[in-house]
Amino acid sequence: MDKFVIAGGTALEGEVATSGSKNAALPALAAALLTDKPVILRRIPKVRDIRTMQRLLVDIGTQVEVADETVQLRTERIVCPEAPYELVKTMRASSLVLGPLVARCGRARVSLPGGCAIGARPINLHIFGLEQLGARIHQEHGYIEAQAPDGLRGATVHFDRITVTGTEDLMMAAVLAKGETVLLNAAREPEVGDLAELLIQMGARIEGAGTSTIRIQGVDRLEGADHRIIPDRIEAGTFLIAGAITNGELAVTGCNPDHLGALVAKLQQAGVEVRQPDATTLRVRSGVPLRSVDMTTEEFPGFATDLQAQYMALMTQAEGIAIVVETIFENRFMHAQELARMGANIRLEGKQAIVAGPRLLTGAGVIASDLRASASLVLAALVAKGETVIDRVYHIDRGYERIEAKLAGVGANIRRVE
Repeated sequence: MDKFVIAGGTALEGEVATSGSKNAALPALAAALLTDKPVILRRIPKVRDIRTMQRLLVDIGTQVEVADETVQLRTERIVCPEAPYELVKTMRASSLVLGPLVARCGRARVSLPGGCAIGARPINLHIFGLEQLGARIHQEHGYIEAQAPDGLRGATVHFDRITVTGTEDLMMAAVLAKGETVLLNAAREPEVGDLAELLIQMGARIEGAGTSTIRIQGVDRLEGADHRIIPDRIEAGTFLIAGAITNGELAVTGCNPDHLGALVAKLQQAGVEVRQPDATTLRVRSGVPLRSVDMTTEEFPGFATDLQAQYMALMTQAEGIAIVVETIFENRFMHAQELARMGANIRLEGKQAIVAGPRLLTGAGVIASDLRASASLVLAALVAKGETVIDRVYHIDRGYERIEAKLAGVGANIRRVE
């Protein structure tokens, strides 16, 4: 397995570009199953999860053509409506093909998803919603099997808790259902809105995406589309924190500042200067000692759980005590132990982590336990004294496109060891 070797102590300076959003690209790829016409997706990031989803679509029957950041897909016929465990065991997003397959061909067999070990992401919310739309679903041998031979029908679905992939899955299923579907307590994340824009371009009738109530009027068929994926707000946020933690001056280009409001507010409270020189750029500079600031993860527009680990790394360098509360996933503090190996002072109490700083971090051998935890270890290593070796970086490859090359381009001493 590949490793990162990082020598800390260098302030990051210059410009780093944001890739397309992995979390928006995955449902967009799944949406191509809803039509037999070509779907062109632009600004697709070159990350492991995307490659896994593309392989899955090929198995299902999609023709996939990749040219740089553009992917063209056409599913003239569903050959095999199945997502096998062997292919999707490393990717949570496999459940996103469930709704499109049931809507398009009336049946699906999808392995219960794998991916990061950060806690439960209940697939039961997907199942409940599809059952409301008329699908018959049962689970056996680690697979969800769904059938709707007479097609889906519109219904009102109230999610017990906000779920991004559940909202996306049900939205894709509902666009081909008979009648009106109303999704209540729907996720408001930008990725949901991006998927809705693609589906509308394909001929779907959707209102309210970006709010907690989404209305979908079913149509008989969908057409093709040519769609550009939104910027990756988590990657952009990670780079903003990288500039702040190294006391650098870093411009993150090609991002959407409207998607990063909660993070920017916390950075400014901590003493980081954040400016927006143009519509798609944020520039950070940290010339004063950092101040500790409490943070609680929330659904959008709150502070993203996918930036919690990175923020915790930043707080190890701040003056005072910061309380970081994780409300989305119950097992997302596994990076705390690895940060402690580098010298961080972190105490865990249930859903909260108490971070005391500033602490002198020193290089050590650490292990990445999940995608965002691995990013926090990279950030800590950038400011640590000496050399840090991060093992299992395949986790970070699932969601960040060439992160070592991007960071090296702005001054980081980082290299990949194969």
